[in-house]
Amino acid sequence: MAVQRISTRNARFQQLQTLLGNRTKRGRAKEFLVQGVRPITMAVEHGWTVRSLIHGADRPPSRWAEDLLRRVGTERIVMAPELLAELSEKGDGSAELLAVVAMEPDSLSRIRVHEDFLGLLFDRPTQPGNIGSIARSADAMGADGLIVTGHAADPYDPKSVRASTGSLFSVPVVRSPSHHEVMAWLDQERARDLPVAVVGTDENGEADIAEFDLTRPVLLLIGNETAGLSAAWRELCDHVVSIPMTGSASSLNASNAASVVLYEARRQRLARTRRTPLASSVPAPHG
Repeated sequence: MAVQRISTRNARFQQLQTLLGNRTKRGRAKEFLVQGVRPITMAVEHGWTVRSLIHGADRPPSRWAEDLLRRVGTERIVMAPELLAELSEKGDGSAELLAVVAMEPDSLSRIRVHEDFLGLLFDRPTQPGNIGSIARSADAMGADGLIVTGHAADPYDPKSVRASTGSLFSVPVVRSPSHHEVMAWLDQERARDLPVAVVGTDENGEADIAEFDLTRPVLLLIGNETAGLSAAWRELCDHVVSIPMTGSASSLNASNAASVVLYEARRQRLARTRRTPLASSVPAPHG
């Protein structure tokens, strides 16, 4: 196992620093920086490729860090504490351990479609933290994957990785350039007799989300934080549903809306297993 020591802002340190703030260089390197005990642990447990583990030169590793350093056979970087603090982005010192992790391919085949499929799509998000928060909700509610479409924030941005609290590593999060690639993928799955319904969310939806049977294969759409769903996605929706609200709020935060619709889908699926009847069902998708 190679050990590298970094005590100055040399080329290697600057390269690591770009993984935090430079999306273009992060994409070219196809790797990103992971901060925090749980995210790093989840990355290892779910088999992601760890390219480097970074720890400080000023203190012995904890039992957790020592075990991880022993188990993961990868490059080890021992870094000056003040430099590690910069990469840690913490207000109260530095993290004990950081990891450089390789990105997974942006292939929709990573998301398994089956008879109980529950997928989520986030259209043109602008806030990376919302992507991470939605990945966390998707994980908690048993979703099969999250698709991020269009000109969007980066799921591998540190804000997204932190907000996911490790769920980025357990739920497939796939970037797709546009609706074209997603619909081509869905058409292939529908040809295998898996009638996935595309269900959008909007304050002017045709019905309350609780009135739809979300126990069948479904891809739920969440729109951009400001503009909502694009015109293309609105046209492609088999149904558009709304979340009933009271009070003076005109809409929900995107991550809150995603949590609500995922919870409703989860609630209905649990009710089905208990043989609780539902109010109505979603007709078969068009196309």
